[in-house]
Amino acid sequence: MDEALRPPRVDVDASSGCRRVDPPRRPVLFINPNSGGGKAAQAGLAERARKRGIEAVVLAEDEDLVSAAREAAAGGADALGMAGGDGSLAAVAAMAAAYELPFVCVPAGTRNHFALDLGVDRHDLIGALDAFTDGVERRIDLAEVNGRAFVNNVSLGIYGDAVRRSAYRDAKVRTVLETADEVMRQGGVLPALHLIDDLGHEHHHLAIVLVSNNPYALDYPLARGTRPALDTGHLGILLLDVPGETHRPIGRTWTALRLEMTAAEAVQAGVDGEAMDLSSPLRFVIRPRALRVLISSRHLGMSPSARRLAPPPVRPSRHAS
Repeated sequence: MDEALRPPRVDVDASSGCRRVDPPRRPVLFINPNSGGGKAAQAGLAERARKRGIEAVVLAEDEDLVSAAREAAAGGADALGMAGGDGSLAAVAAMAAAYELPFVCVPAGTRNHFALDLGVDRHDLIGALDAFTDGVERRIDLAEVNGRAFVNNVSLGIYGDAVRRSAYRDAKVRTVLETADEVMRQGGVLPALHLIDDLGHEHHHLAIVLVSNNPYALDYPLARGTRPALDTGHLGILLLDVPGETHRPIGRTWTALRLEMTAAEAVQAGVDGEAMDLSSPLRFVIRPRALRVLISSRHLGMSPSARRLAPPPVRPSRHAS
């Protein structure tokens, strides 16, 4: 593109947490062709990436993504990217962190929650590739449960059950509510989870537990459900007790560096929206600034809640000389 036609570059300074970097010379982008209803294929993402000098690997149906990412990193790739859902993004991000390589998020999934909080334009699939060629770098946290990395959250209890339902990806809130009604009003059985909160209170009858890679904003209606920052160095924890099981308030949120939960048996969970079983004890940790991410300099680089909390720009007085 003619330089005169390019949109203005975002301002980058020490306070933004971003820095200019040289573009990688041997970047590799993994593409899940089935994510988001085939967004990547429809946009010709692989071909567009290759024209930029990016090695594009279109994953086969049964291909082991972790092994493929490890092989690329060990083979000399100097940046890794993923175009797919948040679970796939977490797998490649973990490998990038392990090899201290920068990571690129290309929003080719259905909801692209991680891209939203990272400040990558979810509607600019092709533009996200500019992170490889004209990106800025920032460091963010990476969270783990039982050694498995996650970039968004781990959901347990009603959420863990809801994630397993086929309707969840298309109607998350409705599915969770329907699951809650079934479990709590029709005699369903919740997993026997146990944890101790930051005040030392024990919780044995938990309907919902959500552990996130950095806390979510809960007090701003226009930005609720996003995270103001991804580099606070803390897990966000939200729990909801079964009503009537305690004299304390049934809901509670706090932050922590680590969290341990126990259960009588394996627990159904949603890890970045993917259903899986986790063995007890469940050990959550945060790895501060463990992941280097590259973002297109033409994307905002901050979540809706971060923009909501940001101070307004300082404008010069009309009477200034």
